[in-house]
Amino acid sequence: MFKVDNIDLLSYEKELYKQGKTLICGTDEVGRGPLCGPVVAAACILPVNYKIEGLTDSKRLTEKKREKLYDILINDPNVIYAVGIVDERRIDEINIREASKEAMIQAINKLSVKPEHVLIDAMNLDIDIDQTAIIHGDALSLSIAAASVIAKVTRDNMMIELDKKYPLYGFAKHKGYPTKAHVEAVKKYGVLPFYRFTFAPISDLIKEDNKKGDN
Repeated sequence: MFKVDNIDLLSYEKELYKQGKTLICGTDEVGRGPLCGPVVAAACILPVNYKIEGLTDSKRLTEKKREKLYDILINDPNVIYAVGIVDERRIDEINIREASKEAMIQAINKLSVKPEHVLIDAMNLDIDIDQTAIIHGDALSLSIAAASVIAKVTRDNMMIELDKKYPLYGFAKHKGYPTKAHVEAVKKYGVLPFYRFTFAPISDLIKEDNKKGDN
């Protein structure tokens, strides 16, 4: 029995195995809180009774550990995964919760095979596949944990690439989240096109700039 903190991370999957289901997809998103960039989701189907040491909720892992697990997962020919990305303009248009759902559905639809069941971290999706929403699912299901790691490292790598173009903003460090240093950088150097314009304090800074322009 594969456990982390005495929790069997395959318990949800095993219940589905008993029903004869083996194509079990875990899905999760990363990037609801940042001030800029996309929300990224991953969908992941693990082999039956998959074992991988140390895999759990991506938020509980160090960056080095996440990257190691990410490399193992994406390079395993028996792991089926896909990524969904919804950009900042779409987030502003439909809100972050709906954009998160859209990214997860996008990832599921991009899988090379259709899942028989989907395990989701704490929300329901408009899909024609049986699903189970699990609160704190990324810490309770190995399939969701795998998806969370793939999504997290994918998005972090996007922010690291962004840092190369805009080094003054510190994207490689804060990954777009609203740290004090990040907010100060935006105030000093300005709001870039890939920021989420409906998110405070970005929305407040835009209003201030518009008032200055009107004077």
